[in-house]
Parts: sequence; structure tokens; C-alpha cells
Amino acid sequence: MKPSKENLHLYEECLLLALKDEEGTKDPYVNLPISLGGALLADLLLLGKVEVEKVKKQSFLKLVDPSETGDPLLDECTLKLHDAKRRATLGTWVQRFGALRNLKHRAAEQLVARGILKAQEDTVLLIFKRKIYPELDGRVEKEIVARLKKAIFTRVSEIDPRTVVLVSLADKTGLLRATFDKKKLKEQKKRIEQIAKGELIGAATQDAINAAMAAVLAASMVPILVTTTITS
Repeated sequence: MKPSKENLHLYEECLLLALKDEEGTKDPYVNLPISLGGALLADLLLLGKVEVEKVKKQSFLKLVDPSETGDPLLDECTLKLHDAKRRATLGTWVQRFGALRNLKHRAAEQLVARGILKAQEDTVLLIFKRKIYPELDGRVEKEIVARLKKAIFTRVSEIDPRTVVLVSLADKTGLLRATFDKKKLKEQKKRIEQIAKGELIGAATQDAINAAMAAVLAASMVPILVTTTITS
């Protein structure tokens, strides 16, 4: 029995947006390690597994619930936090999560198991082999894109924390440029900034607001050099 196509984690949603539907390769606009690393951090925050601990002007990540989530990648992130000898900033953890071994492929294989993607082998320059992940069931990504479109291009007055962090991460890591027309995005620049500031979150708890914003802020401050850790 295949896992459900519903209730994807944020990092899985980010990967779906990052991969080209037919080719199954990463869009060149997308900073995938930061996107996935920031999304993994956001997932842990929204699940209540970690908290942000502020010390002077720095924000550190604190593990508060080491129990398993049932998701292999999130559990690996939790274990890394548990085994860490020293505390580290949110930005450092975004880097560490984004550099998990074979992160893109492991996340993609989970979407293959759900029946959303299919795994294929491709040859580059007639020599090098690589795995690609074309879309098998486009309905899931269409729902994600519809959520983003509603948040950005309509005047809806309240947006849930998950969509806020997805919009913000997508903006910071190139996912929006890979998904929507650049000119239309430019016209919505103020709207996107408004979303990123958390101004449109409605009846969510303050903790959820903080969780959504903390991951995005951390991801946006990670040096661009981390992009070399995951290939397309």
C-alpha cells in the first residue's frame, strides 16, 4: 500500500516545486539545499520538535521533543540536533540539514513511494548517469501552486502559517521564479513582502507565527556557497 499523497511535509512541497515536471531535473533558478534545509527546519518548528532560543543578538535552535516523527529525514535532523555537542544558530542548522547525504534523492524517493514522482535514469554527455524524477501525478503540485497563487495574486486577508513559510522560502530560494512569470511576480513584490513579514497570518498562535518566520529568516541568511552540496 502506497503512502498517502496528502499531508506532504514542507520540504517535500519545496522539492516538487523545484523539479521540472517532464524532465525531472532541478530548475536552475532554485537554490535547493537552502530551500530543503530551511523547509526541514520549518517542519520541525511547526511540529513543535524544536524551539528558537535567543541569546543576545543570535538565534539558536533548541531540541524540545526528541521523539520520532515517522519521517526518516525529519528524524535524522532530530538525531543530529540530539547528538550535537554544541548549540548552533538557525543558519548553521539550515546548512547542516541542506547538506544531509543524498537529500534530494531521498526526498524524491519518498514522493516516488507516494505515487507522485517516478524514478528514471538519464545519461548526460553520453557518459554520466544520473537519476531524474519526472512527475507521475501532477494533481498534488497543482494544489500547491494554487495555494501559492491564491496567497500572492489575490487579496485574501488571512494566510495559514504553512503557506506563509512556503511563500517566503520559495521567494528566497528561487522557487517562485521557477513557478510563476517573473514580470507578474515583480508586480506583487509588496504583497510578497507583506506575507514574509507575517502580516497576513490570521488566527494562528504566536508560536506558529514565530516558527514560520524563524526558518525563513535563517534560510535567507545562509551563504550562497552551500548550493554546491546538492546537484541537479
